[in-house]
Amino acid sequence: MQTFDALDIDSSFKNNPAMLTFAAACQELSRDFVASESENLGHLEEALLKPSHEVLANSLQKAAQAKADGTPPHCPKCGAKLIRRQKVDLTVQTRFGPITIRRVQGFCSQCKEWFCPADLVLGLAGGRSPFVQEAHALTASQMPIHQAARVVERLTGLKTPPATLDRSAKETGRKAQTLRRQLDRQTREGKGPQASAGIQEQTLVIQIDAFNIRERGEHWGRAQELRDRAEEPDHWHWVYVATVFVLEDRLDKNGRAIITQRGFVATRQGIDELREQLHAEAIRRGLGRAKRVLVIADGAVWIWNLVQQRFPEAAQRLDLFHAGQHLWAAAEALHGPGEEARQWVQPLLEQLQEGRPQRVIEKLEEALEGLKETATASLQREITYFKNHQHRMDYGQARERGEPCGSGPVESTCRQYQCRFKRTGQFWTKEGDEALLSVETFWRNDRWSLLFPHSNLDPSKN
Repeated sequence: MQTFDALDIDSSFKNNPAMLTFAAACQELSRDFVASESENLGHLEEALLKPSHEVLANSLQKAAQAKADGTPPHCPKCGAKLIRRQKVDLTVQTRFGPITIRRVQGFCSQCKEWFCPADLVLGLAGGRSPFVQEAHALTASQMPIHQAARVVERLTGLKTPPATLDRSAKETGRKAQTLRRQLDRQTREGKGPQASAGIQEQTLVIQIDAFNIRERGEHWGRAQELRDRAEEPDHWHWVYVATVFVLEDRLDKNGRAIITQRGFVATRQGIDELREQLHAEAIRRGLGRAKRVLVIADGAVWIWNLVQQRFPEAAQRLDLFHAGQHLWAAAEALHGPGEEARQWVQPLLEQLQEGRPQRVIEKLEEALEGLKETATASLQREITYFKNHQHRMDYGQARERGEPCGSGPVESTCRQYQCRFKRTGQFWTKEGDEALLSVETFWRNDRWSLLFPHSNLDPSKN
């Protein structure tokens, strides 16, 4: 059996005391691991982190200091030379532990602000390295802050108070919002990343929906006071969501259509903001080259108004499930819940699925005769609903084209966002939820490296 004492130490280590110390520590830890009867490989992985981090933190600090020393003392905004310069130490939290960097701080007489140019060059924010910022943003967008702090500590060893992690994630969220606006503007101007020009035999599918989240708004803490005045506190607010994909990108897996790639939009900033973000995302996903554009959604008026404004040439389709719900509402208005309603509604559902809404409307109008006033009002509402959306019920043609009849992809997208933003006991602020929505959407759209360029680095190829 080979002993660790017999392992050769690379000759390059011999003149480097730190590396010699590191190699010796690795040998000792490895011997202890081999001799132990209760430790598995995970124990050795954990044990080797400390000496390796000490060496790597030392290298990180030297390189960071050299780059800071070589950064010109110019304003990052206007380029003017900074005045009243002084050297200031900063302790930076990194993935290998804290390091200290001395960098130049100066005042810009044109911008009237203080700057540390090296901080921008090194990607520092709030005394945190880009990797630490990334870890905070990614975990905060996936789980509650206290859990995120524990997960980051377990996986990286970085101990971060939850409040600090929350602040760090929100800073990244604001950066994401600014970057999103820049990308959307560039896309609309034809400068950003987008599908190549030229009409092709493809269908671009757009699906739109919304869900509610709770916020600490102006009525926070005054719920009982408002209810005593017969007013309801305004805690619930809409998050507007959309997804975009090319129909031909779907794959068949055991009889189920799987979307291989798609774009996402989610915002708390209102319908107008959704419209502009969705337009930019649709351009990136091939709006300019699609032969056919299809929008699928439920019956919400605001959705179809948005479509008419931004995608006036698009084909429109009402989600079949929502249409079926309204048909069931008509059945129960006529017969009450139960078997009689089921027998009455079943043939109408079949006609609806075949894309024959006019026959459904005729049947509903026939049923109006002899009804009580309350039932008449309910049934009339459903008749109006079907008449308003009749031109969006081409389900038979949809099946012939191989197009979806339902808005399942955006429904599931809403549910996935809600897994983070609509947990029991959670309340948000408008600024906080929009910040994390932006971070989460960058991740979902595979544009994470635009927020954190280092994440695009593949060490195996270096």
